[in-house]
Amino acid sequence: PMGSERTEIRKRQMATTPETPGAAQAQLSTGNRGSNACCFCWCCCCSCSCLTVRNQEEERARRTSHELQAEGIPNCEESPAPTLEEVNAWAQSFDKLMLTPAGRNAFREFLRTEFSEENMLFWMACEELKQESNKNVIEEKARLIYEDYISILSPKEVSLDSRVREVINRNMLEPSQHTFDDAQLQIYTLMHRDSYPRFMNSAIYKDLLQSLSEKSIEA
Repeated sequence: PMGSERTEIRKRQMATTPETPGAAQAQLSTGNRGSNACCFCWCCCCSCSCLTVRNQEEERARRTSHELQAEGIPNCEESPAPTLEEVNAWAQSFDKLMLTPAGRNAFREFLRTEFSEENMLFWMACEELKQESNKNVIEEKARLIYEDYISILSPKEVSLDSRVREVINRNMLEPSQHTFDDAQLQIYTLMHRDSYPRFMNSAIYKDLLQSLSEKSIEA
C-alpha cells in the first residue's frame, strides 16, 4: 500500500511539472518564426534590415503631389493654350511636341495615365540642372535627381541599362550639369519610341485636336 501511494504521488507530480525552459523557448521561437518572420530572414525583430527598406519604400510612395511640388517639381508648366497649328505640329515629330510647354504638358498628362510620368519628370529635372552654374546648387540638384529617379529604392525610378548607370555612378563623384546626359537621352528615346505613338492615338490628343478644330471653324 505504501509503495502504491508513492507511485500515485509521483504520477501527480510529473503531470503538474511544467516543460523545461529549453523546450518552452524552442516552442516560443518556432511560433514566432511562423507568424512574424519577414520574407528575407528568420529574425522576428522590428529592426530587421529588410523591414527597414520596406518602410522606406512605403514612406517614399506616400509622398503627395504637394510634397513633390515643394521639391521644385511643378504639377504642370505654365504655358498659353496651344493653337490648332501647334497641336497639328505635334503629329509631325516628337521633337516638335517636346519643344513647347503646352506639348510637354499634354504628353505628361498622357504619361500619367500609363503610370510613366516619371520619365518626363526626370527629363525636365535634367533640363533644369543644365541651367545651373552654382557648384553647390548643381551638387544638391544632382543628388536629388539621383535619389528620385536613379536609386532602386525610389518608386519613381526610371528604366536605364547597366552601362548608363555605371556612367552616372562615376559622374556622381563630381557632379556637373551634364551628369545625367546619357540617361536623359536614353529616356528621351524611350518616350519617343514607346509612348509617343500611343499618345498620338490617345483620347487626350484627339479630343484636344477636335476641340481646337471646332473652335477654328466657329471663328
